[in-house]
Amino acid sequence: MNPYNSIIILGPTASGKTRLAAHLAYILKGAVLSFDSRQVYRQLNIGSGKDLDEFRIENTVVPYHLIDICDINDHFHSYEFVKSYIIAFEHCLLNKQVPVLCGGTGLYFDLALKKYQYINIPNNEPLRENLKALSDSALVAELHLCPQAFTNKADTSTRKRTIRAIEIAKYLSGNIPETIPYPEIKPVIFGLMLSSSERKKRIDDRLHLRMNNGLVEEVEHLLESGITADRLKFLGLEYRIITEYLSGIYD
Repeated sequence: MNPYNSIIILGPTASGKTRLAAHLAYILKGAVLSFDSRQVYRQLNIGSGKDLDEFRIENTVVPYHLIDICDINDHFHSYEFVKSYIIAFEHCLLNKQVPVLCGGTGLYFDLALKKYQYINIPNNEPLRENLKALSDSALVAELHLCPQAFTNKADTSTRKRTIRAIEIAKYLSGNIPETIPYPEIKPVIFGLMLSSSERKKRIDDRLHLRMNNGLVEEVEHLLESGITADRLKFLGLEYRIITEYLSGIYD
């Protein structure tokens, strides 16, 4: 009996994860599940590096999931990702396709592998505003006032995570959240390695290719269509910098 039911492809930016995942899925008659927090948005194409051409191998389109599944103005939180991931993963198993999980958003892999249960707890904006005024040590002290069952496992590596931990702990003290029925995942995991010089060269080459393929024009079109500059900056990296270039911040 095969001890594995899926494959995970990890690696740094520009290491060739998508190409390898697509070829593995093609050979194994599987499907690629994209674990990328920006490729979920339909209007983000060049800057998010969807590279959909890589899913076409020998005149066959390799099936893929979790790409182009929401509008750019939707706030696609962790809970939405988990729901979409579960549907896609179970669809693959039901159709006897090997799920090949691939992408650069480490949080998404954590969610799938560690099966977090508290991601559907709503934000408490008034509480967040009150907590923002506290120092780092005061935030940790506030967290320790909450029930130990949760606080012992809480991530306090940043202010943002400590505040979220307090928010979750206070919610759990008075509510019973819905349990997320994660599928059983038994992956074989491959990590791609590149030298620093090769990685930098690939990133540089890829950026020039995206610029030549219309990255600036893509952002320009998004702004003209009514997407706010703040929203594009929030989406990060290329979208933030190109938006600032178009706003006159950079020459």
